[in-house]
Amino acid sequence: MEDVAEPTDSPLWVEQCGVMWRHLGRRGSSVAGRGGVVTDDATGGYAPFLGTYTPRLDDKGRLILPAKFRAQLAPGLVVTRGQERCLFVFPMAEFRRMHDQIRTAPVTSKATRDYLRVFLSGAHDEIPDKQGRLSIPTALRSYAGLDRDVAVIGAGTRVEIWDAAAWETYLAEQVSVYAETSQEVLPGAF
Repeated sequence: MEDVAEPTDSPLWVEQCGVMWRHLGRRGSSVAGRGGVVTDDATGGYAPFLGTYTPRLDDKGRLILPAKFRAQLAPGLVVTRGQERCLFVFPMAEFRRMHDQIRTAPVTSKATRDYLRVFLSGAHDEIPDKQGRLSIPTALRSYAGLDRDVAVIGAGTRVEIWDAAAWETYLAEQVSVYAETSQEVLPGAF
């Protein structure tokens, strides 16, 4: 496979990725579709999941993924139980990376075994359909209390799916705590 050189006289180029071509993008990014999916840099690593969206579940328990998340999740994803009664959605590559770390956890620890059983037993892998829909299994919808109105939030390396009312309650409680934080929560981040 031959490399495609970036032209120096234009801010736009076509970037080759495996056997698929990406859409035109600006230097340092790659855009797919309307609204775009931006990669971090020339390495092709995806940017973090960001933002809050409010789609609805259809009658079959399917969720249309936000357009900005689709390209990152299109190759495959894993949806599982998250903390605070939400669902975590990981791109397959991120889930594999996490699983590699999980495999090193000591199985002699009861807390570790309990956590992994709950986390992995609810995991469901899937490839979204051509419309960008994700089918959420009944057991996971029940766990998260999902009915029709949901909040889909970007949480860095994962997406979270919340019942819309539960998200609003959680956010209202946490925003004041966040605003008043005076000590470093994420060492070295700020």
